[in-house]
Amino acid sequence: MAQVAADSQLEAIELQLLLEGVFLHYGYDFRHYALSSIRRRVWDRVRAEGCDTISQFQDRVLHDPASMERLLYALSVHMTSMFRDPEFFIAFRTLVVPALKTYPYARIWHAGCSSGEEVYSMAILLEEEGLLDRCRVYATDLNDAVLARARSGRFPLRLMKEYTHNYNLAGGRRAFSEYYAVNLEHAVFRPELRRNVVFSQHNLATDSSFNEFHVVLCRNTMIYFNRVLQDRVHQLIHESLIQFGILGLGNRESLRLTPHEKNYETLDERARLYRKVR
Repeated sequence: MAQVAADSQLEAIELQLLLEGVFLHYGYDFRHYALSSIRRRVWDRVRAEGCDTISQFQDRVLHDPASMERLLYALSVHMTSMFRDPEFFIAFRTLVVPALKTYPYARIWHAGCSSGEEVYSMAILLEEEGLLDRCRVYATDLNDAVLARARSGRFPLRLMKEYTHNYNLAGGRRAFSEYYAVNLEHAVFRPELRRNVVFSQHNLATDSSFNEFHVVLCRNTMIYFNRVLQDRVHQLIHESLIQFGILGLGNRESLRLTPHEKNYETLDERARLYRKVR
């Protein structure tokens, strides 16, 4: 038991030194990500790089930018899909779209957009509601490689059956296949869906607010953060939302016990939709 405890303590030290080194050398801050998630992903990369220890892997990462890029991709890619949690999009159509239609122009921020599935989902919804030309959508992530995938609008064709099912459950109004063309094993979504979308790098752990938004969507991102970083991101979002702006979280996330809990009213607790009131 003593040896197991010692090994665990050593591993924690190695992991802390790796994350501190990545921050100091490359500027990417993963020091406040949830430990269980970060540990598993780091070890996946340690093995993939043929290393025996995190310390050995740290040496490679700090001296080989290509190895760092692979680590960054592993740490920043989240599980996502189009029209994930269809009840969220139903609630958005019902509760948020009418408010957006009262504005001559609206700004929407997808914070931590990953490979873009949710961005295209929202673009389709806005198109169907006649709002896409009146909205500017800012889709941000810390990983340039992930953003490049999002910009391409290319997703595996094998996923379209699942995405079509989600789209229909989310209240879709057309045939989902109208929104993409088939290119070998990929579905390539219509470039018109990106006409008012700006893809840009932004790090929630270190960067500041860059605009005022009518809607901020940060869904299934903060589940990877510890409480310190969650509180920082909530502060950033609160600063970025206009008065009566809308916040959308993931179904495993909540405003409860956060410093800004009392600054919002609940629009739909199940869909995790909230309105900033103070």
